[in-house]
Amino acid sequence: MTARQLSDLRKAVTAAQAIGDDRGYQRWAGIHGLPLPISCTHHSELFLPWHRAYLYLFEKALQERVPGVTLPWWDWTSGHEESIPGPYARRRAEGRRNPLFDSPIQPSGRINPRQSRTTRAPGAPGILPSPATVEAILDNRDFLTFQTQLESIHDGVHVWVGGTMESIATAAYDPIFWAHHCMIDRLWYLWQLRHPGAGVPARLLDRALAPFPMTVRETIDVTGLGYDYAASTAAAKGPGHG
Repeated sequence: MTARQLSDLRKAVTAAQAIGDDRGYQRWAGIHGLPLPISCTHHSELFLPWHRAYLYLFEKALQERVPGVTLPWWDWTSGHEESIPGPYARRRAEGRRNPLFDSPIQPSGRINPRQSRTTRAPGAPGILPSPATVEAILDNRDFLTFQTQLESIHDGVHVWVGGTMESIATAAYDPIFWAHHCMIDRLWYLWQLRHPGAGVPARLLDRALAPFPMTVRETIDVTGLGYDYAASTAAAKGPGHG
């Protein structure tokens, strides 16, 4: 990301974290887990479409705070990223609290009365998914097989980050959740480019992605949603969404 893009992201997240109603960061994070009901779909046929809708609508909510802001993706396959990325690891940025370092968990008393902010406990270097692992998953021609294997390494990154990210109930409160899931969404996009004749089974296309006003069919084409991703790590120059 450019310095301006990163600054805009911080401004948008700061503004969203300060809103206490349904437009705010905590409301969007709570959709994934607690407070009830838990809406996210894990280990189901809708895992990738549901999270794509989630990212898309959350980014639109941030753009209401700062026009043009985009969500970045965290390439945890890079040998240089065997730790929390710098913009998310620093407690302070631009002379104030870094909103990407942690976030309030609200209403905290309904989730864990002893935890009011997100935490992390990252694992040892070298255990995040490797490029070879990702390549093997991308080679799958069957969507459901690909999705299942991708979700497995997705789970491992959640566990590697530790702390709040280890639990479905609280994971989306951690700002790095969004960068992690943009990487997962990007890998689905790369799979789509690699296997243009394959795709989501037709029987799933008209499934609703509650609580979002979208169906699976409406998540298939990222360009139709108005964003794109770098097609290779070497070509990456900035955020994926836009």
